[in-house]
Amino acid sequence: MASKWFVVKRLLLLVPVLLGVATLVFAVLHISPGDPARVMAGQRATQEQVEMIRQETGLNDPIWVQYGRFLVETAQLKLGESYVLKPNQSVMSILKNSIPTTIELAVYGQLLGILLGLPLGVLSAIKQDSITDHITRIGALTGISVPIFWSGPIVIILFSVTLGIFPTNGRISQEFFLSDTWLFFGHELPRTGLITIDTLLLARYDAFMSAVKHLVLPASVIGFYSMALISRMMRSSMLEIIRQDYIRTARAKGQGERITILKHGLKNAFIPVITVIGIQFGTLLGGAVLTETVFGIEGIGMVLVDAIDVGDYPVVQGTVLVFALLFTLVNLGVDITYSYLDPRIQQ
Repeated sequence: MASKWFVVKRLLLLVPVLLGVATLVFAVLHISPGDPARVMAGQRATQEQVEMIRQETGLNDPIWVQYGRFLVETAQLKLGESYVLKPNQSVMSILKNSIPTTIELAVYGQLLGILLGLPLGVLSAIKQDSITDHITRIGALTGISVPIFWSGPIVIILFSVTLGIFPTNGRISQEFFLSDTWLFFGHELPRTGLITIDTLLLARYDAFMSAVKHLVLPASVIGFYSMALISRMMRSSMLEIIRQDYIRTARAKGQGERITILKHGLKNAFIPVITVIGIQFGTLLGGAVLTETVFGIEGIGMVLVDAIDVGDYPVVQGTVLVFALLFTLVNLGVDITYSYLDPRIQQ
């Protein structure tokens, strides 16, 4: 069990990390080309109007004043308002609507990767150099080598356009999407923001099946990539464990192979895989930028791409900060889980 001090120490370490990310985001956006005041005013605005907006928004203030104000407002979760993407709408509300979409996609993709990757990695290790091992390794190598921006369109062409089994884009069929508030016969969504959960809570199984069908392809694409990494790591870790003396001792005592692997090998082999799964989940959140764009899913990845495209600086800042926060929280969860499995790292 992770000690309270260990958890507190890890939480305190998040502060300098997030401060560094915020500083980097602020610096990059301020040295990048483009004038936020011009973007807000529009291309047809006069120079006087642009100067007025620059004065009102504090863009004429010294850079350290702007930096201090940015840090204070960020700490208060005041990320400003969208200039162009959704004018006058707060960045927090935009992110609040899009974050669950990305998390839902990453969670299902990661679950798929874990459910396939772990058993395949174990099977590949205990049947080393067999046909099963070779097939698993080839599949893992393929999963790592194929980029999402290539595999995404391929599965769309195959399963959506050619076979017509799954939808090409979106989160749910248009017949269930009535407005931005996601009204389902008088019930307002989102409750959790996770559409598969919300539809189940409302007992709308037809809508749930529609949401699942929309999730299959994007979750499979990122899940295949995740499965490849997890199975390779699990195979490598399990091979190392089954060569240990205590495993040989267990076998010498006449313990069955299945009991030996499950009781003595699996837990120890799983420890390094935990780190990979955590890092991989953070990568999936970042990789959602590509997946959401390919499949037309309006998560924070797609919001980030659209905001960069139109030069909506507050939205870009807020999205990058949220990505960083999610990634650090995932790593915190990994550290705590790791310390539970191996208490020595708390020292």
